[in-house]
Amino acid sequence: MNPFSYHKPASISEAISLVDLSSQFIAGGTNLVDLMKENVVRPERLIDITGLPLRGIEATANGGLRVGALVSNAELAWHPLVEQGYPLLAQAILAGASPQLRNMASTGGNLLQRTRCYYFYDTGTPCNKRQPGSGCPARTGLNRIHAILGASDACVATHPSDMCVALAALEAVVHVQGRAGMRQIPLTDFHCLPSDLPQRDNQLADDELITAVELPPPHFAKHCNYLKIRDRASYAFALVSVAAALRIEDGVIRDARIALGGVAHKPWREPAAERVLTGQAASLTLFAQAADVLLQGARPLQHNGFKVPLAHRAIVRALNEAAVGQPYPGATA
Repeated sequence: MNPFSYHKPASISEAISLVDLSSQFIAGGTNLVDLMKENVVRPERLIDITGLPLRGIEATANGGLRVGALVSNAELAWHPLVEQGYPLLAQAILAGASPQLRNMASTGGNLLQRTRCYYFYDTGTPCNKRQPGSGCPARTGLNRIHAILGASDACVATHPSDMCVALAALEAVVHVQGRAGMRQIPLTDFHCLPSDLPQRDNQLADDELITAVELPPPHFAKHCNYLKIRDRASYAFALVSVAAALRIEDGVIRDARIALGGVAHKPWREPAAERVLTGQAASLTLFAQAADVLLQGARPLQHNGFKVPLAHRAIVRALNEAAVGQPYPGATA
């Protein structure tokens, strides 16, 4: 780990004024500290934002929910407003990491997690995400955990977050602030596919800070399910995960959301798959049709071809369990 200076600003504006290309914001540090220990990132300055007024979970005027960027994953998962209106989000958070990590990890930090690709963490190997133009050995190397959708010749890494998969399905919006002012980014647009710029994970400008995440009014609390398939149930990243949310009235699916994790560089959504479900009665056959559409264009590598049928079965199962409606404790919407 390289030497670095440490600053703890007293205001959001001060924090933004301090940040530059050689510095990093830090909150819980559950990912950043690991990256620094492995010399994957080498910031010259850490800007500790834990003293900033970015906490709190509160209802919005339109009936949605605003979550401060420094709210811990544990606090968010167990908050009564989340349990009641957004059980899909609670399920996803509780499926991720360990209780100790959830106590430390922040909402904003979760959005900014870096990939868990073996080659990204191994500084003795090339990696286009660490050093653009150096190559992507995962394409021909060990690629069991890597992407089957949305990858490029430059990068086949996957995004590791469970929380972000649920947020994508719920159509959350990320609030950010930088020197140019404030703006809002839909969660579905926040993370980038690798294309020719694999070093870029998200749409944040270099000086921007996540201040909050906002959720629309709840519509899916009665019929939702987060399914995570992993090697170890106790603590492991998803090989495939599915966030499924349905609004069912009079036996007909009136609205649907599906997002996949563990299969792409960002939470994967395909609106055409959701349209397959809308206006139809729930059935396994219908869910399989949606899975076919969602997985169109899958391009497995040498060692991860199993992810395609695994994802297909997981989508069908998650949608079926959402349709049956296995109530989450406290869910009311």
